[in-house]
Amino acid sequence: MSDETHASSVAHFDRYDKTFQEKILQALLTDRTWAAQMIEVMTPEYFDLKYLRYLTEKYFDHHSQHRTFPTIGLIAAIARDDLRGNDNLLLKRQVVEYLQRIKFKPDLGDLGAVKERSIEFCRKQAMKEALITSVDLLEQGKHEEVNEVIKGALSAGIPASIGHDFFEDIEARFARQTRVPVPTGIPQLDRDDVLAGGLARGELGVVTANTGVGKSHMLVNFGAHALKMGRNVLHYTFELSETKVGIRYDSNLCNIPSNDVIHNAALIRETYGKMDLGRLIIKEYPTGSASVITLRAHIEKLLMRSFKPSLILIDYADVMRATRKYDSMRHELKLIYEELRNLSQELGVPIWTASQANRVSANSDIVGLENMSEAYGKAMVADFVVSLSRKAQEKATGYGRMFVAKNRAGRDGLLFHIRMDTARSLITAVDPDEEMSFTEAQDEDEEYVRTRLSERYKELRQKQEAGRA
Repeated sequence: MSDETHASSVAHFDRYDKTFQEKILQALLTDRTWAAQMIEVMTPEYFDLKYLRYLTEKYFDHHSQHRTFPTIGLIAAIARDDLRGNDNLLLKRQVVEYLQRIKFKPDLGDLGAVKERSIEFCRKQAMKEALITSVDLLEQGKHEEVNEVIKGALSAGIPASIGHDFFEDIEARFARQTRVPVPTGIPQLDRDDVLAGGLARGELGVVTANTGVGKSHMLVNFGAHALKMGRNVLHYTFELSETKVGIRYDSNLCNIPSNDVIHNAALIRETYGKMDLGRLIIKEYPTGSASVITLRAHIEKLLMRSFKPSLILIDYADVMRATRKYDSMRHELKLIYEELRNLSQELGVPIWTASQANRVSANSDIVGLENMSEAYGKAMVADFVVSLSRKAQEKATGYGRMFVAKNRAGRDGLLFHIRMDTARSLITAVDPDEEMSFTEAQDEDEEYVRTRLSERYKELRQKQEAGRA
């Protein structure tokens, strides 16, 4: 049946005309959260116009293959490549015109109303298709099949999956789940009972600490370890320049203090020539200028240039711009973290970010969730929260403490001693098997610091004696 015959036979459904159907697809392309809800109840066949059916099919196919919805720019690139050898000039022109119109002159004012009517649209379109199909079946004498077709149309708009039937689907719970973690390189965190190998796709991890403790260094440490494993890393910086962050990676990967990097360019090039590393992209945005929409657009550009990140680092989310304004800062911060977690799920890529701890935590033995500055809601959104703390005397020795404050899928409340080499952005385990409770940490605090200061003093004496020799 031609498009013209198809359209004329259903003229009484004119409330879902061309404009409405174009808005439905625009809503899918611009609201991935809503698209994730609609993918189970909508099919490309519900659209009357060929170019809308074509784009919806490509949109859903990309999600089926990559578990993420493409942006408008990416779907345009997919369509361009797919239609390159197609002789249907009308389809090409309609696809290009539509995508350009919603990208450069988007009218978003009535998308909310369109979304509210979307389920009704699906049911009407399904019933329309069912009636047309039923006529053909009746002419062929297939009366029993008509009943099934109508029954299927009546169930349109209802998700195909009813959920997890606890007793019927019992085997699904015992099957090994496919999880692709990106290790942090810190044994205490990568343990099976903590992160089980590292942060995985769709998960948001947060490093929280007071100013100057080492949040940014820890993010670099995570990124450098991923590079050593051959993973692609995307590092966003909102405070340091791209080159300064790059120097931190140089110092970590080549084991050279950051102040000496500029004097060892030849050695660094030689070292990289012997290593099999993933790719690293460092992108700087001014403080408060970038939102999640900004990051998504940048990632889209990278995907078009054949760079797909395995790990995203954001230094740091607290100074990003929210996509919506609230009277209270804490609501904006919670929204930013929600959007970052959604981005992680859409892309299928783990995201680590950092969060500022409040001033009360400056002299605390442990930085907990209650110390996350401005918004406790940030902790509610995150899948994993690890905090760093270093008192003045601990800074002098190069040691610190790491506390697993929240873990959605494993143990938390764990406290470890770590060594922090900020000259190389390197975090190492003092004893991966050593863990303490908060009470034990308080009891051992003074003795521990004295021991570390003594060790540090001995190291300095040995260096001085070696210098004299």
